[in-house]
Amino acid sequence: MGESRYFTASDGIRIHYTIDDFAPPWKPRDTVLLLHAAMGSMNRMYAWVPILAAQYRVVRWDMRGHGLSQIPGEGGLSIERLGRDVVDLLDTLGVDQAHLAGSSAGGIVALYTAITSPDRVKTLAGYATIPGLQSSAGHTDYTAWVQGLVTEGVKPFLRRTIATRFDLTQVEPGFVEWFLDDAARNDAPFLARYVTLMSRVDFTDRLGEVRCPCLFVLPGGDPLHTADHYDVLKRVPRQEMLSYAGLPHNITDAVPQRCAADLLAFLNRHCVA
Repeated sequence: MGESRYFTASDGIRIHYTIDDFAPPWKPRDTVLLLHAAMGSMNRMYAWVPILAAQYRVVRWDMRGHGLSQIPGEGGLSIERLGRDVVDLLDTLGVDQAHLAGSSAGGIVALYTAITSPDRVKTLAGYATIPGLQSSAGHTDYTAWVQGLVTEGVKPFLRRTIATRFDLTQVEPGFVEWFLDDAARNDAPFLARYVTLMSRVDFTDRLGEVRCPCLFVLPGGDPLHTADHYDVLKRVPRQEMLSYAGLPHNITDAVPQRCAADLLAFLNRHCVA
């Protein structure tokens, strides 16, 4: 895997990222940015790299406040700021346009970036992604998430709610502990701020502004979002959808090779790497 790197966002926050690129060096190749879910890190996307990096330059990051990236102060967290971080990273890389692929909240950030900076996004893939969590707040109690993160801590909270994320009969031995340990590296008060922010975001009315080709992959057994929550994605003009039958929310962790293979097929249909 690629070496750790850092860039400084336009508001001064230091953000961690890495690059994996095993494509033939004499051939031009596009850049794919993988955006992990809330309460995670770039580590959660590790299994995607071998599938994608033979054809694309693969960039993973730790979203601000996550993993090895700096935690912002009270004024440094908003959906606008998260979208700006994507643009700042592309500027750092010298990339005019990239393919964005995001998991859950990472997909929300990617989708928002495609709306607000359409000239920088070549294609978009969203996994278990809706246009902000506000619309699902009546179905999923995000206030309880915030309370759980603060009072229990990251690892105990996620352990208690793990069945909403995975079919525990289908995961490999040791996987859940690895997942929980990676999440536990994050700061619980910051994650509570992040979940609170996302639970107040809803840009459904702007979905018609997305110009790039989009792939939306839906977990067919998601207990966090209903079919109606995902149905609004049909408002995106150039979209296609896949559904993974029976799987809970965290499809990008549960079946990463399947997710990456579907992304690779989508990319190869829509561009020349």
